[in-house]
Amino acid sequence: MEEFKVAISDPGEIGRKDQNRGDRFIVHLSNLVAWLFPILIVAICAQVILRGTGHNQAWLDDLQWWLYGIAVLIGIAYAVTTGSHVRVDIFYDNFERRKRLIIDIIALVWLFLPFIMLCWDVTLDYALTAIIADEGSSSPNGLHNLWILKSLMNVSFIVIGIAIWAAYVRHLSQLTRPLLWKQLLFALPSTVFGLQLVIWYACVGWLMVTDPEVDSIRTATRAAIFDDFAVGPWEMKKTIALALVATVVVIVVARLLARKER
Repeated sequence: MEEFKVAISDPGEIGRKDQNRGDRFIVHLSNLVAWLFPILIVAICAQVILRGTGHNQAWLDDLQWWLYGIAVLIGIAYAVTTGSHVRVDIFYDNFERRKRLIIDIIALVWLFLPFIMLCWDVTLDYALTAIIADEGSSSPNGLHNLWILKSLMNVSFIVIGIAIWAAYVRHLSQLTRPLLWKQLLFALPSTVFGLQLVIWYACVGWLMVTDPEVDSIRTATRAAIFDDFAVGPWEMKKTIALALVATVVVIVVARLLARKER
C-alpha cells in the first residue's frame, strides 16, 4: 500500500535503491523542469484573456511552444528512467524477470538509443544554423533568439541519451556485473553508431581547422575520408569501417583493463 502511495506522488522514488547516479540526475533535472508546466498554464490562460480583449501577444504564443517543447523532451528522459512510458504489456508482464530485462536492454540500446543519436545528429545542424543566423520569431513582437530553443532541443536529446544509458546499465547490473567492456559489447549498435559519429565529427573538425579551402561542413564531407570503398560486391563508407574497427579496439582495451583491475 505504501508503494502505491509513492507511485502516485513521485514515480522517481520507486526503486530508488537500484538507481545509479545517472538515474538520479535525470530525476532531479526532470523535477526541476516540471515547474515549466505551471508557467505554461499561466501563459496559456493569459494569452486567452488578452486575445479575448483584443490585446493579442505573439510572444506568449511563442513562449508556449518553447515551454512545451522543452518540458516534453525532458519528460521523455524521465519516463525512461522511471519506466512510466506507455508500453504494450500483453505479453511482457507474463514473462519471467530475466526475459523482461533482456527485452528492456534490447529496446533501450539496440533500438531507442541509436534513434536518439540520430535525432541529436540531425538537430545539431538545425541548432548551429539558427545560432549563425541569429534566427528570431516570424512575428515582429514574438520571441526572438529562436536559436536558444533549437539549441535546447539538441541538448534535450543528450539528456534522453543519458537517461537511456543509465537505465540500460541499471538493467544490465541485474543480469551481470556491468563492466565497461560488457556495457559496450551488449550495446553494440549504439557503440558502433556513437563511435561513427565521433569519427565523422572529428574528421570534419580536423579538415575545417587544417585545410584553408574547407569553409563549411558540406565542403569538408567532399574529402576522400568520407568516400565509399568496395567490400566485395558491396560498398561501405570509410567512416563506418573505421567505426567498426574502433569498436573492436575499444572493447578489447576495456576488457584488458578490466582484467588488470582484478
